[in-house]
Amino acid sequence: MVFPESKDGQTSGPGQKRPIQKQHLPNHLIPKRNILPVNTSVNYEPEDYTETDPLLPNEHFSGSRLGGSEEAKLSHGAEEPPESVYFMVLQILVPFLLAGLGTVAAGLLLDVVQNWDVFQEVTEIFILLPAVLGMKGNLEMTLASRLSTAVNAGRMELAKEKWMLIIGNLALKQLQATVLGLLASLMAIVLGWIAEGQMPFNHVILVCSTSLSTTFVASVLQGFIMVGVIIGSKRMGVNPDNVATPMAASFGDLITLAFLACFSRWFFSIIELYSYVLYLIDLFLLCLIPLWIVVSSKHPASRILLRTGWEPIITAMFISSIGGLILDKTMSDPNMAGIILYAPVINGIGGNLVSIQSSRISTNLHLSFSLREVPEDRRSCYNPCSTFFGSGPNRKSAKVLLLMVLPGQLVFLYAIHLIKGAHTMPSPLFTVAFLSASLIQVLSLLCIADCMVHSLWRRGKDPDSYSIPYLTAIGDLLGTALLSLAFLLLWCTGYSV
Repeated sequence: MVFPESKDGQTSGPGQKRPIQKQHLPNHLIPKRNILPVNTSVNYEPEDYTETDPLLPNEHFSGSRLGGSEEAKLSHGAEEPPESVYFMVLQILVPFLLAGLGTVAAGLLLDVVQNWDVFQEVTEIFILLPAVLGMKGNLEMTLASRLSTAVNAGRMELAKEKWMLIIGNLALKQLQATVLGLLASLMAIVLGWIAEGQMPFNHVILVCSTSLSTTFVASVLQGFIMVGVIIGSKRMGVNPDNVATPMAASFGDLITLAFLACFSRWFFSIIELYSYVLYLIDLFLLCLIPLWIVVSSKHPASRILLRTGWEPIITAMFISSIGGLILDKTMSDPNMAGIILYAPVINGIGGNLVSIQSSRISTNLHLSFSLREVPEDRRSCYNPCSTFFGSGPNRKSAKVLLLMVLPGQLVFLYAIHLIKGAHTMPSPLFTVAFLSASLIQVLSLLCIADCMVHSLWRRGKDPDSYSIPYLTAIGDLLGTALLSLAFLLLWCTGYSV
């Protein structure tokens, strides 16, 4: 038997290893992991993070497309796959309709419970209402946006990484829900005291207990639903940016409002004889705060937000409370009491649509640009026309979302009147006023979202954690103010809703 000669002229026998000529291997046989730089200096200490760090730093997730070297970006693909208008509308339409029906149901439920004794006696609940309903924007939609970005960036491929993100974020969300529930109740008490000039102590305890219990229980339930939606959309190959945020709000308003009504009615019935029950409930929920801090601090992704994620959600809560004060004052006029039926619809739809756009812009920035780097057309003064006109997937989605406002609100308006027992559409004058208010609200929110998300990214802040709380709170304030103005104009013309 003749053994082949090696390149150096020596014969390779049966007991010798032939030298491998690596330069002759085809490129596709070289493992891709060899072209990615390995970072061996990963440190999980909290002091290594600042508020300008992205939520999911590249150092902790080697499969990420966020940041890193240019080779890493090229190996994973720096841009989102193209998405046709047809598939975009198809993916957005179903959760949008579900979210709209959820807000319709919330409005109908609120129209019923407003006549309960507790809502008539403790009017501060109406001030509390927008802030508590706005929790879906502060917490659920923010969680959905963060996890959607993580899915699109390839950070939930490994089970360990996936559950690390989920557990840390859920613990953080429970902590935020408890703190925000307490702050929202205190804000409602202060605004109610300023408006009325007095505040019975029983009302203070009832509002605090109702707010804490509602936000805690609703956050637990909606958190698990949200995680299921994200994982399910990933397995089905659906872009979670189009599905997750509207699904987070689909029945969020209804669930939160149902818990708010039930807890407030129960507490109102026992506060005279068993007031200590309310104290024990408040104490128990507040004592869980250290547990949520410990769990969320064990995960690098949620540890960042544990220190830096409070600014947007607390500010958003104050903005929503101002909308609640407007709602409370408007409802005090018997001629405009019907606003309570439509307020959840206009606020919910506006928040749902702008959250989709915000999540899509944020994902595009995470995938295509380094932190603090923005597209060329966003480096100069902001032009509102650039939100809707020009090339790019975000402009396309902005136009699609804006075009969905009028037909969507017509469907929901008709649904309200059918469920209420009416057999005809509302008058043309009321329809035009309602649709105009909704269109102005969504148009303003889409422009604000485009400017805000890019500005946050340029400042080194993660838009997934900062933008949606601000946008949904502004949406609540704009929606309530515009709807109140529409009702006022209708009343001035002699029209009774």
